[in-house]
Amino acid sequence: MATLSKPDLAAYRQSLELPFPEVVCAVVSIIGKKLTAYIGSAKDTRAVDRWMAGGEPYRDAEQRLRFAYHVVMTLREYDSPEVVQAWLMGVNPELGDRTAIRMLREDPLDIAGPLILGAVRHFALRG
Repeated sequence: MATLSKPDLAAYRQSLELPFPEVVCAVVSIIGKKLTAYIGSAKDTRAVDRWMAGGEPYRDAEQRLRFAYHVVMTLREYDSPEVVQAWLMGVNPELGDRTAIRMLREDPLDIAGPLILGAVRHFALRG
């Protein structure tokens, strides 16, 4: 069960422990293959299919998708997959009017990660 101060601790732990193909499958089940491919900087969804089948990710796709798992599983605890997708793609005032999905794909995670998690926690705790 999520704690009030850190509603994302279980998702964080799972993002580290699960095999990468399971992480990808879980993310796909909530946000779909196209958005998952976008976060992983893949040209198309065939890369996502390969990752789900155990193929090696390239560049920093694994790190970004493990972080995306942390984010989407936390949000999913509080709302529907449609709301999770909308949260990722919508302009977010907590993120300086940027979209979380673009930050997940393009920004260094050591900079974007804390900002995104702060926005996730704010959403999860206050709606």
